[in-house]
Amino acid sequence: MKLRNKINLYTAFLFALLLLIINITVYYSFSQLVLNSELNTAHDEMKNISMNLGKSLGTISEDTLLRSYVPINGMIQIVTKDQNSSSPYTSSGAHDLSKRKSVFHSNEVSKTLEYQDRLFSFESMPILLQDGSIANLQITKSMETATNNLSTLRLVLIMVTLLALIPVLISSRILSDLITKPVTSMIRTMKDIRQSGAFKRLKLEGSSKDELFQMGQTFNHMIDLLEVNFEKQKQFVSNASHELKTPLTIIESYASLLKRRGLKEPKLFSESIEAIHSEAIRMKEMTEQLLMLARHHEQWNIELNQLNISQLITQTIKAFNNAYHCDIKFIQENDTPLFIETDEKKLKQLLFIFLDNARKYSDGTISVELGHDQDEVYIKIIDHGIGIPEIDLPKVFDRFYRVDKARSRKQGGSGLGLSLAKEIADAIGVIIQLDSVLGAGTIVTILSKKIEK
Repeated sequence: MKLRNKINLYTAFLFALLLLIINITVYYSFSQLVLNSELNTAHDEMKNISMNLGKSLGTISEDTLLRSYVPINGMIQIVTKDQNSSSPYTSSGAHDLSKRKSVFHSNEVSKTLEYQDRLFSFESMPILLQDGSIANLQITKSMETATNNLSTLRLVLIMVTLLALIPVLISSRILSDLITKPVTSMIRTMKDIRQSGAFKRLKLEGSSKDELFQMGQTFNHMIDLLEVNFEKQKQFVSNASHELKTPLTIIESYASLLKRRGLKEPKLFSESIEAIHSEAIRMKEMTEQLLMLARHHEQWNIELNQLNISQLITQTIKAFNNAYHCDIKFIQENDTPLFIETDEKKLKQLLFIFLDNARKYSDGTISVELGHDQDEVYIKIIDHGIGIPEIDLPKVFDRFYRVDKARSRKQGGSGLGLSLAKEIADAIGVIIQLDSVLGAGTIVTILSKKIEK
């Protein structure tokens, strides 16, 4: 059974059940109220009749008195203690009541009784006869009017229940359509994606922000992630196949030379080993960068913490100097500690990328400046190397883009460093600015929001 039909059926069933319970409660309460009211009225009438009857006995004959107090639709009689009863007097429509066996009661009795499928009120009250004996004055009165009213009420409640089910069925259908519309749209979109192979998203309508809207948002976010990851994987395969072709060709060529002439020519042997080793290292670095770029930011396990940026830069410069033995000058605006919220490992990796570029493309001292401007902390990495032409600045963050392909290849660059730097910056929430003058050098500025301690 479809979800829409289930919602429609369950809603209608539950509402009908609730309405039935309410109607039964109303009917039962009202019937008890009506019957109790009839009994109270009959009881009050009995008191009046017994009082008047007691006063008139002796002056008016018993038969005359009983005949004068016959209910409109019932019977009146006097029952003695020895079960001898006077002739009952009945109204025109209640002659059958005289056939009912009479019973003497020592106390007052007020109740309803059913006789020949008809409901009656029965009242019995002790009275004192002229001879001093105790007898019962008994009045049996039809409750047909009350039962007819209850029958009418029962019919009305049944009709109301049946009529109420019509709007219930309609509203439950509308409700089921409203609830299942996003689900149906999602199923349809999934089928379109499966058939066309294209990534599609749900059209989100309304501003209720309820669970169905959130489900649609989650679905669209999932499609965004799938599309991004698909494009990254597609780009990874394309880039890897393109970029790895050159170093593999170089390795294959030198390996062939080694195979043919390596044992006879020591100089060629040394050159080949060096070239193969260099290309292998470059392939390793390129592969690591490609794999990182292929992953989405959410898979990088970013951990944002408050860091003393001065200490971080000092540690990074020391580690870089130990690795490459280059001259790096650290300049801080003042001695006041500056704090930012970022991922320590990723920021170190970002600094290593820019320091490594500065090392590769400049021979002089590299300067690292730290300072703040109002609520922003800035880190500037300055080199006085070959610089970048102004026309190439907008493209340097594109993957595999090289300003000078021959020179970059010689330096071991893959064209992925700045692309990776841009991805890292976006992931940890910092801004990169790049300024360069051809032949004069390059300034890389990293901006982050300052945190007051």
